[in-house]
Amino acid sequence: MRRYLLLICAVLSICSCYNTSESRDNVLKIYNWADYIGDDVLDEFKSYYKEQTGKDIRIVYQTFDINEIMLTKIERGHEDFDVVCPSEYIIERMLKKHLLLPIDTVFAHSPNYIDNISPFIRTQMAKLSQPGEPANRYAVCYMWGTAGLLYNTKYLNRDDVDSWHCLWDEKYAGKILMKDSYRDAYGTALLYANAEALESGIVSVEDLMNDYSPQAMNTVERYLKAMKSNVAGWEADFGKEMMTKNKAWINMTWSGDAIWAIEEAQEVGVDLDYIVPKEGSNIWFDGWVIPKYAKNAKAASYFINFMCRPDIALRNMETCGYVSAVATPEILEEKIDTTLDYYTDLSYFFGPEADSVQVNDIQYPDIQVVERCAMIRDFGENTKDVLDIWSRVKGDNLGVGIVVIIFVVVLLSSAWMIYKRIQKYKRKKKQRRRRRRQ
Repeated sequence: MRRYLLLICAVLSICSCYNTSESRDNVLKIYNWADYIGDDVLDEFKSYYKEQTGKDIRIVYQTFDINEIMLTKIERGHEDFDVVCPSEYIIERMLKKHLLLPIDTVFAHSPNYIDNISPFIRTQMAKLSQPGEPANRYAVCYMWGTAGLLYNTKYLNRDDVDSWHCLWDEKYAGKILMKDSYRDAYGTALLYANAEALESGIVSVEDLMNDYSPQAMNTVERYLKAMKSNVAGWEADFGKEMMTKNKAWINMTWSGDAIWAIEEAQEVGVDLDYIVPKEGSNIWFDGWVIPKYAKNAKAASYFINFMCRPDIALRNMETCGYVSAVATPEILEEKIDTTLDYYTDLSYFFGPEADSVQVNDIQYPDIQVVERCAMIRDFGENTKDVLDIWSRVKGDNLGVGIVVIIFVVVLLSSAWMIYKRIQKYKRKKKQRRRRRRQ
């Protein structure tokens, strides 16, 4: 935790990269995840904005890799980003703290492309609403996906990874990578611990993954600690590369990362696949919002609208591998792949005409997969307790051998420093003696 606090402080100390004498009406400050936007999309937006308003716009584009860092910069640093792209639970938290401005949906000469967002997505986003602040008025979903298991088909078949049980199976010890995400880990542990109750219908996926009772937290900690001896590493981004190089067999990851890894692996002759286990999983959403301290909310609304244009949505999807929230006939047509030997029911997303289409079911999960997934909400006042569990699980994940190595390294380093100080003292002592003789 201390490491993250230091990182936050370092980030807060970075100055904004624009000329302070320049009018903010001519500047759009965007804060987004890395590798999460299509090539040349920003340049094309400048032309779009000029056409709509008659004004030039300069873009200051920055990236983040931790939701909480982004939130800290806005909430505590009052950073004047015009548009940012947090995950659903941070959107919910920002609504609770009244940190968002409503998004304008009336544009000079442009259609309202925000209407292209799938009704399914709107329904999910509405769950984040707060009294007097409907989520769909303050946030527009950008990308969404699932959490599941990426696996190497050379060592495992689909039945081997059809349940979260494989993460606790000792025969895969040292071959498992876990996404370094306390939220996904929390939900996964509860789903696996209550697999029988889920199968019998006693409890739902949504209720389980949003259970923060002391009993649930104790269960999560116990199960995660039981699993950790199997885990080769907790990864933020290197899991994709490790899987493509046959360094691991199973990676608990997100669907967009799985798409990327599968395509990269094919080029080097490695066969990977992805599955959402039968118990269910997390379904997540990232969305565009306008923070409270934005100084160019007008340009931010135009930008959000532009990102919902079907051709732009397609380009962004091609870049990041995730699924756009935009659901238009053009996108469905573009995504149909007649070489696939299976059909997917996407009626929940595109409408009844898409109840049996040949579309990649990792990128667009079948309705049966979606029905056994649920959104993990903001932990709220329980966040600290959940983070404490995560810290304890990862903090004592070091084996005895590693602890001994660390101890020896520290001991040798200390001894070397003491030796160097003694040598330095002796040299100074000799120098003083020479000066006295002179």
